[in-house]
Amino acid sequence: MITFEECGQMLDEIADALPVELYRELNGGIVLQPECRLHPCAVNNDLYILGVYKHDNLGRYIVIYYGSFIKVFKNKSKEEYYYHLKKTLHHEVLHHNEFLAGCKDLVFYDDKRIEDYLRSRGYSD
Repeated sequence: MITFEECGQMLDEIADALPVELYRELNGGIVLQPECRLHPCAVNNDLYILGVYKHDNLGRYIVIYYGSFIKVFKNKSKEEYYYHLKKTLHHEVLHHNEFLAGCKDLVFYDDKRIEDYLRSRGYSD
């Protein structure tokens, strides 16, 4: 299992590898939270939120949920964990840049994936 500190180090390494221009106006930075977060549409508590992009009265920032990563990837190698952490951070940075551009393509994509997931579990609107 990856410790919180190891996760933070990996996250820093991944973030530092991205061009600084992608972080423009991300005034709250990237925050690693220890908790596990379930999606409100979770069926049988099996749909975890790994990260979110937030823009609110505190600013613009990305939150990565360490607890969710541990739940979802507990039996994975460090390399696989790193891969999924990188994929999640890149996804949230894309949300930030789409927000700045006034675009919601990734939001629509995420909504469609959740809809497909729920449908595959026998739930529909």
